[in-house]
Amino acid sequence: MFNIDRKVFTHFDYMIVFTTIPIVLLSLQLIYEVDLSLTIRQLFYIAFTLVISFIVFILPIRQLFWFVPFFYWGSILLLLSVETFGVKKFGAQRWLEIPFIGMSLQPSEFVKLSLILMLAYNINNNPPPKEGYNLKNFLKHLFFILIPVILVKIQPDLGTSVLIFIVGYGVLFLVGIYKKIIIASLVIFIVSLPILYIGLQDYQLQRIESFISSDVKYQVKQSMIAIGSGGFVGKDIENATQAQLKFLPVPESDFIFAYFTERHGFLGGMLLIILYGLLILHLFSISFRHKKDRILQVVSASIGFLVFIHFSINILMVMKLAPVVGIPLPFFSYGGSSFLTFGILFAIVQNLLAFKYHFRV
Repeated sequence: MFNIDRKVFTHFDYMIVFTTIPIVLLSLQLIYEVDLSLTIRQLFYIAFTLVISFIVFILPIRQLFWFVPFFYWGSILLLLSVETFGVKKFGAQRWLEIPFIGMSLQPSEFVKLSLILMLAYNINNNPPPKEGYNLKNFLKHLFFILIPVILVKIQPDLGTSVLIFIVGYGVLFLVGIYKKIIIASLVIFIVSLPILYIGLQDYQLQRIESFISSDVKYQVKQSMIAIGSGGFVGKDIENATQAQLKFLPVPESDFIFAYFTERHGFLGGMLLIILYGLLILHLFSISFRHKKDRILQVVSASIGFLVFIHFSINILMVMKLAPVVGIPLPFFSYGGSSFLTFGILFAIVQNLLAFKYHFRV
Protein backbone atom coordinates (compact mmCIF):
# COMPACT_ATOMS: atom_id res chain seq x y z
CA MET A 1 0.00 0.00 0.00
CA PHE A 2 1.00 3.64 -0.41
CA ASN A 3 2.44 5.49 2.57
CA ILE A 4 1.53 9.17 2.21
CA ASP A 5 3.55 11.60 4.26
CA ARG A 6 1.35 14.27 5.87
CA LYS A 7 3.86 16.87 4.73
CA VAL A 8 2.43 16.59 1.20
CA PHE A 9 -0.16 19.18 2.24
CA THR A 10 2.59 21.76 2.69
CA HIS A 11 3.27 21.41 -1.04
CA PHE A 12 -0.43 21.30 -1.98
CA ASP A 13 -1.35 24.26 -4.20
CA TYR A 14 -4.24 26.08 -2.51
CA MET A 15 -4.26 28.92 -5.06
CA ILE A 16 -5.78 26.56 -7.63
CA VAL A 17 -8.53 25.65 -5.17
CA PHE A 18 -9.26 29.25 -4.16
CA THR A 19 -9.67 30.34 -7.78
CA THR A 20 -11.72 27.39 -9.07
CA ILE A 21 -14.27 27.04 -6.23
CA PRO A 22 -15.85 30.50 -6.83
CA ILE A 23 -16.05 29.73 -10.56
CA VAL A 24 -17.90 26.45 -9.89
CA LEU A 25 -20.29 28.03 -7.36
CA LEU A 26 -21.17 30.92 -9.68
CA SER A 27 -21.77 28.40 -12.46
CA LEU A 28 -24.15 26.35 -10.31
CA GLN A 29 -26.18 29.47 -9.51
CA LEU A 30 -26.69 30.21 -13.20
CA ILE A 31 -27.48 26.61 -14.19
CA TYR A 32 -30.00 26.38 -11.32
CA GLU A 33 -31.76 29.50 -12.59
CA VAL A 34 -31.97 28.04 -16.10
CA ASP A 35 -33.05 24.45 -15.35
CA LEU A 36 -33.24 22.51 -12.07
CA SER A 37 -32.81 19.14 -13.81
CA LEU A 38 -29.57 20.33 -15.39
CA THR A 39 -28.38 21.45 -11.95
CA ILE A 40 -28.92 17.96 -10.56
CA ARG A 41 -26.93 16.52 -13.43
CA GLN A 42 -24.17 19.06 -12.97
CA LEU A 43 -23.97 18.24 -9.25
CA PHE A 44 -23.56 14.60 -10.23
CA TYR A 45 -20.77 15.56 -12.67
CA ILE A 46 -19.06 17.58 -9.93
CA ALA A 47 -19.34 14.76 -7.37
CA PHE A 48 -18.08 12.20 -9.88
CA THR A 49 -15.19 14.48 -10.86
CA LEU A 50 -14.22 14.98 -7.20
CA VAL A 51 -14.10 11.22 -6.64
CA ILE A 52 -12.06 10.55 -9.78
CA SER A 53 -9.79 13.53 -9.09
CA PHE A 54 -9.09 12.33 -5.55
CA ILE A 55 -8.18 8.87 -6.86
CA VAL A 56 -5.85 10.49 -9.41
CA PHE A 57 -4.36 12.70 -6.70
CA ILE A 58 -3.30 9.79 -4.48
CA LEU A 59 -1.88 7.67 -7.31
CA PRO A 60 1.91 7.42 -7.69
CA ILE A 61 1.72 9.23 -11.03
CA ARG A 62 5.46 9.59 -11.58
CA GLN A 63 5.94 5.87 -11.01
CA LEU A 64 3.05 5.08 -13.38
CA PHE A 65 4.19 7.41 -16.17
CA TRP A 66 5.29 4.41 -18.24
CA PHE A 67 1.57 3.80 -18.84
CA VAL A 68 1.06 7.16 -20.63
CA PRO A 69 1.62 5.85 -24.21
CA PHE A 70 -1.06 3.19 -23.67
CA PHE A 71 -3.45 5.85 -22.39
CA TYR A 72 -2.67 8.07 -25.39
CA TRP A 73 -3.34 5.37 -27.97
CA GLY A 74 -6.45 4.29 -26.05
CA SER A 75 -7.86 7.81 -26.36
CA ILE A 76 -7.05 7.74 -30.08
CA LEU A 77 -9.07 4.51 -30.37
CA LEU A 78 -11.96 6.24 -28.59
CA LEU A 79 -11.81 9.03 -31.16
CA LEU A 80 -11.87 6.48 -33.97
CA SER A 81 -14.84 4.69 -32.39
CA VAL A 82 -16.92 7.86 -32.59
CA GLU A 83 -17.15 7.35 -36.36
CA THR A 84 -18.87 3.97 -35.83
CA PHE A 85 -20.58 4.15 -32.44
CA GLY A 86 -20.94 7.90 -31.90
CA VAL A 87 -24.24 9.74 -31.51
CA LYS A 88 -25.13 13.04 -33.14
CA LYS A 89 -25.86 16.18 -31.15
CA PHE A 90 -26.21 19.70 -32.53
CA GLY A 91 -25.50 18.37 -36.05
CA ALA A 92 -22.14 16.73 -35.25
CA GLN A 93 -21.11 13.17 -34.32
CA ARG A 94 -18.78 13.74 -31.36
CA TRP A 95 -20.25 11.81 -28.43
CA LEU A 96 -20.32 8.22 -27.15
CA GLU A 97 -23.29 7.07 -25.09
CA ILE A 98 -22.52 5.50 -21.70
CA PRO A 99 -24.76 2.41 -21.36
CA PHE A 100 -27.45 2.21 -18.66
CA ILE A 101 -27.02 5.71 -17.20
CA GLY A 102 -28.30 7.77 -20.14
CA MET A 103 -25.26 10.03 -20.30
CA SER A 104 -22.60 10.61 -22.90
CA LEU A 105 -18.91 11.50 -23.05
CA GLN A 106 -16.93 13.44 -25.63
CA PRO A 107 -13.66 11.65 -26.50
CA SER A 108 -12.19 14.87 -27.92
CA GLU A 109 -12.16 16.25 -24.37
CA PHE A 110 -10.16 13.31 -23.02
CA VAL A 111 -7.69 13.40 -25.89
CA LYS A 112 -6.59 16.82 -24.59
CA LEU A 113 -5.59 15.08 -21.36
CA SER A 114 -3.83 12.20 -23.10
CA LEU A 115 -1.93 14.51 -25.47
CA ILE A 116 -0.68 16.68 -22.60
CA LEU A 117 0.58 13.60 -20.76
CA MET A 118 2.12 12.19 -23.95
CA LEU A 119 4.02 15.42 -24.58
CA ALA A 120 5.22 15.42 -20.96
CA TYR A 121 6.28 11.78 -21.32
CA ASN A 122 8.24 12.38 -24.54
CA ILE A 123 9.84 15.65 -23.40
CA ASN A 124 10.83 14.14 -20.05
CA ASN A 125 12.45 11.16 -21.81
CA ASN A 126 14.12 13.35 -24.43
CA PRO A 127 14.55 16.88 -23.03
CA PRO A 128 15.59 19.62 -25.50
CA PRO A 129 19.17 20.91 -25.64
CA LYS A 130 19.89 24.56 -24.81
CA GLU A 131 19.29 25.67 -28.40
CA GLY A 132 15.98 23.78 -28.55
CA TYR A 133 14.70 20.80 -30.53
CA ASN A 134 16.04 20.30 -34.05
CA LEU A 135 13.77 19.47 -36.99
CA LYS A 136 13.91 15.69 -36.44
CA ASN A 137 12.83 15.86 -32.80
CA PHE A 138 10.29 18.58 -33.56
CA LEU A 139 8.61 16.37 -36.17
CA LYS A 140 8.49 13.46 -33.69
CA HIS A 141 6.51 15.58 -31.23
CA LEU A 142 4.41 17.06 -34.03
CA PHE A 143 3.37 13.55 -35.08
CA PHE A 144 1.67 12.94 -31.72
CA ILE A 145 -0.04 16.34 -31.93
CA LEU A 146 -1.37 15.98 -35.48
CA ILE A 147 -3.04 12.58 -35.00
CA PRO A 148 -5.76 13.86 -32.60
CA VAL A 149 -5.94 17.19 -34.47
CA ILE A 150 -6.86 15.40 -37.71
CA LEU A 151 -9.28 12.93 -36.08
CA VAL A 152 -11.14 15.67 -34.20
CA LYS A 153 -11.30 17.79 -37.38
CA ILE A 154 -12.97 14.86 -39.18
CA GLN A 155 -15.84 14.67 -36.60
CA PRO A 156 -16.14 17.65 -37.55
CA ASP A 157 -14.98 19.84 -34.67
CA LEU A 158 -12.74 22.55 -36.05
CA GLY A 159 -12.64 24.61 -32.83
CA THR A 160 -11.36 21.75 -30.68
CA SER A 161 -8.87 20.56 -33.32
CA VAL A 162 -7.38 24.06 -33.57
CA LEU A 163 -7.29 24.30 -29.77
CA ILE A 164 -5.43 20.98 -29.46
CA PHE A 165 -2.89 22.09 -32.08
CA ILE A 166 -2.27 25.45 -30.37
CA VAL A 167 -1.76 23.78 -26.97
CA GLY A 168 0.63 21.21 -28.40
CA TYR A 169 2.63 23.70 -30.44
CA GLY A 170 2.60 26.19 -27.55
CA VAL A 171 4.23 23.62 -25.27
CA LEU A 172 6.95 22.88 -27.83
CA PHE A 173 7.56 26.62 -28.21
CA LEU A 174 7.80 26.96 -24.43
CA VAL A 175 10.30 24.13 -23.88
CA GLY A 176 12.37 25.22 -26.87
CA ILE A 177 12.66 24.63 -30.64
CA TYR A 178 15.00 26.06 -33.25
CA LYS A 179 14.09 29.63 -34.24
CA LYS A 180 14.25 28.62 -37.90
CA ILE A 181 11.52 26.02 -37.23
CA ILE A 182 9.29 28.68 -35.64
CA ILE A 183 9.72 31.01 -38.63
CA ALA A 184 9.20 28.18 -41.14
CA SER A 185 6.05 27.05 -39.29
CA LEU A 186 4.56 30.54 -39.51
CA VAL A 187 5.34 30.78 -43.22
CA ILE A 188 3.82 27.34 -43.91
CA PHE A 189 0.72 28.26 -41.89
CA ILE A 190 0.19 31.53 -43.80
CA VAL A 191 0.74 29.88 -47.20
CA SER A 192 -1.64 27.02 -46.27
CA LEU A 193 -4.53 29.27 -45.21
CA PRO A 194 -6.29 29.22 -48.63
CA ILE A 195 -6.06 25.40 -48.73
CA LEU A 196 -7.35 25.10 -45.17
CA TYR A 197 -10.22 27.44 -46.01
CA ILE A 198 -11.24 25.36 -49.04
CA GLY A 199 -11.24 22.22 -46.87
CA LEU A 200 -13.75 23.59 -44.36
CA GLN A 201 -17.27 22.18 -43.99
CA ASP A 202 -20.21 24.28 -45.19
CA TYR A 203 -21.35 25.13 -41.67
CA GLN A 204 -17.79 26.13 -40.72
CA LEU A 205 -17.62 28.45 -43.73
CA GLN A 206 -20.97 29.92 -42.70
CA ARG A 207 -19.63 30.63 -39.21
CA ILE A 208 -16.59 32.43 -40.59
CA GLU A 209 -18.66 34.38 -43.10
CA SER A 210 -21.12 35.26 -40.33
CA PHE A 211 -18.24 36.51 -38.18
CA ILE A 212 -16.88 38.68 -41.00
CA SER A 213 -20.32 39.90 -42.10
CA SER A 214 -21.88 43.06 -40.68
CA ASP A 215 -25.11 41.07 -40.21
CA VAL A 216 -25.18 39.56 -36.74
CA LYS A 217 -26.62 36.06 -36.39
CA TYR A 218 -29.49 35.48 -33.97
CA GLN A 219 -27.57 33.71 -31.20
CA VAL A 220 -24.73 36.24 -31.15
CA LYS A 221 -27.18 39.14 -31.35
CA GLN A 222 -29.09 37.85 -28.32
CA SER A 223 -25.80 37.29 -26.51
CA MET A 224 -24.70 40.88 -27.12
CA ILE A 225 -28.09 42.15 -25.97
CA ALA A 226 -27.75 40.12 -22.76
CA ILE A 227 -24.25 41.48 -22.09
CA GLY A 228 -25.27 45.06 -22.78
CA SER A 229 -28.50 44.90 -20.78
CA GLY A 230 -26.65 43.76 -17.65
CA GLY A 231 -25.23 47.25 -17.18
CA PHE A 232 -22.74 47.89 -14.41
CA VAL A 233 -24.15 45.71 -11.60
CA GLY A 234 -26.54 43.34 -13.43
CA LYS A 235 -30.22 42.44 -13.12
CA ASP A 236 -32.42 40.45 -10.77
CA ILE A 237 -33.42 37.05 -12.10
CA GLU A 238 -36.95 38.30 -12.85
CA ASN A 239 -35.58 41.01 -15.11
CA ALA A 240 -32.93 38.85 -16.83
CA THR A 241 -35.29 38.32 -19.75
CA GLN A 242 -32.75 37.14 -22.34
CA ALA A 243 -32.25 33.81 -20.59
CA GLN A 244 -35.51 33.52 -18.65
CA LEU A 245 -37.66 34.12 -21.76
CA LYS A 246 -35.44 31.81 -23.86
CA PHE A 247 -34.15 34.49 -26.23
CA LEU A 248 -30.54 33.58 -25.40
CA PRO A 249 -29.65 30.08 -26.73
CA VAL A 250 -27.98 27.53 -24.43
CA PRO A 251 -27.38 30.05 -21.60
CA GLU A 252 -26.06 27.23 -19.40
CA SER A 253 -23.20 26.21 -21.71
CA ASP A 254 -21.81 27.99 -24.78
CA PHE A 255 -23.37 31.37 -23.91
CA ILE A 256 -23.16 31.16 -20.13
CA PHE A 257 -20.83 34.19 -19.94
CA ALA A 258 -23.49 36.30 -21.67
CA TYR A 259 -26.09 35.20 -19.12
CA PHE A 260 -23.63 35.78 -16.27
CA THR A 261 -23.05 39.39 -17.33
CA GLU A 262 -26.79 39.92 -17.75
CA ARG A 263 -27.26 38.80 -14.14
CA HIS A 264 -24.13 40.33 -12.58
CA GLY A 265 -23.20 43.11 -14.98
CA PHE A 266 -19.81 44.56 -15.79
CA LEU A 267 -18.58 44.07 -12.21
CA GLY A 268 -19.46 40.37 -12.24
CA GLY A 269 -17.86 39.90 -15.65
CA MET A 270 -14.65 41.54 -14.46
CA LEU A 271 -14.63 39.37 -11.32
CA LEU A 272 -14.87 36.23 -13.45
CA ILE A 273 -12.13 37.45 -15.81
CA ILE A 274 -9.87 38.21 -12.82
CA LEU A 275 -10.44 34.71 -11.38
CA TYR A 276 -9.50 33.08 -14.68
CA GLY A 277 -6.56 35.47 -15.12
CA LEU A 278 -5.17 34.58 -11.68
CA LEU A 279 -5.59 30.87 -12.39
CA ILE A 280 -3.85 31.08 -15.79
CA LEU A 281 -0.95 33.20 -14.52
CA HIS A 282 -0.52 30.86 -11.56
CA LEU A 283 -0.32 27.80 -13.81
CA PHE A 284 2.38 29.42 -15.94
CA SER A 285 4.25 30.49 -12.80
CA ILE A 286 4.30 26.84 -11.67
CA SER A 287 5.76 25.89 -15.04
CA PHE A 288 8.50 28.54 -14.92
CA ARG A 289 9.40 27.73 -11.30
CA HIS A 290 9.83 24.03 -12.09
CA LYS A 291 11.78 24.07 -15.36
CA LYS A 292 14.03 21.23 -14.20
CA ASP A 293 11.00 19.03 -13.55
CA ARG A 294 10.02 18.41 -17.16
CA ILE A 295 6.80 16.54 -16.35
CA LEU A 296 5.48 19.28 -14.06
CA GLN A 297 6.71 22.03 -16.39
CA VAL A 298 4.89 20.59 -19.41
CA VAL A 299 1.68 19.60 -17.62
CA SER A 300 1.20 22.95 -15.82
CA ALA A 301 2.04 25.00 -18.94
CA SER A 302 -0.29 22.86 -21.07
CA ILE A 303 -3.18 23.41 -18.68
CA GLY A 304 -2.37 27.13 -18.64
CA PHE A 305 -2.56 27.24 -22.44
CA LEU A 306 -5.73 25.13 -22.41
CA VAL A 307 -7.59 27.29 -19.88
CA PHE A 308 -6.44 30.50 -21.60
CA ILE A 309 -7.65 29.38 -25.05
CA HIS A 310 -10.99 28.07 -23.73
CA PHE A 311 -11.53 31.24 -21.73
CA SER A 312 -10.46 33.66 -24.50
CA ILE A 313 -12.37 32.05 -27.38
CA ASN A 314 -15.58 31.59 -25.40
CA ILE A 315 -15.71 35.19 -24.17
CA LEU A 316 -14.66 36.66 -27.53
CA MET A 317 -17.25 34.46 -29.27
CA VAL A 318 -20.21 35.74 -27.25
CA MET A 319 -19.18 39.34 -28.05
CA LYS A 320 -18.78 38.68 -31.83
CA LEU A 321 -15.02 39.06 -31.62
CA ALA A 322 -14.47 35.43 -32.72
CA PRO A 323 -16.47 32.88 -34.76
CA VAL A 324 -19.02 30.83 -32.84
CA VAL A 325 -17.51 27.48 -31.81
CA GLY A 326 -18.52 24.97 -29.15
CA ILE A 327 -15.68 25.62 -26.70
CA PRO A 328 -16.86 25.72 -23.06
CA LEU A 329 -15.62 27.83 -20.18
CA PRO A 330 -13.63 25.53 -17.84
CA PHE A 331 -15.55 24.66 -14.64
CA PHE A 332 -18.23 27.20 -15.65
CA SER A 333 -20.16 25.88 -18.65
CA TYR A 334 -22.63 23.03 -18.10
CA GLY A 335 -21.30 19.60 -19.06
CA GLY A 336 -19.55 16.54 -17.71
CA SER A 337 -16.75 15.69 -20.17
CA SER A 338 -15.02 19.07 -19.96
CA PHE A 339 -15.48 19.30 -16.19
CA LEU A 340 -14.01 15.83 -15.66
CA THR A 341 -11.08 16.47 -18.00
CA PHE A 342 -10.06 19.68 -16.26
CA GLY A 343 -10.65 18.08 -12.85
CA ILE A 344 -8.25 15.25 -13.69
CA LEU A 345 -5.68 17.66 -15.13
CA PHE A 346 -5.66 19.80 -11.99
CA ALA A 347 -5.49 16.67 -9.82
CA ILE A 348 -2.38 15.62 -11.77
CA VAL A 349 -0.76 19.02 -11.17
CA GLN A 350 -1.56 18.81 -7.46
CA ASN A 351 -0.11 15.30 -7.34
CA LEU A 352 3.09 16.34 -9.11
CA LEU A 353 3.51 19.23 -6.65
CA ALA A 354 2.39 17.63 -3.40
CA PHE A 355 4.14 14.28 -3.86
CA LYS A 356 7.28 15.60 -5.52
CA TYR A 357 9.40 14.78 -2.46
CA HIS A 358 7.10 12.82 -0.15
CA PHE A 359 5.55 9.93 -2.10
CA ARG A 360 6.90 6.52 -1.10
CA VAL A 361 5.78 3.18 -2.50
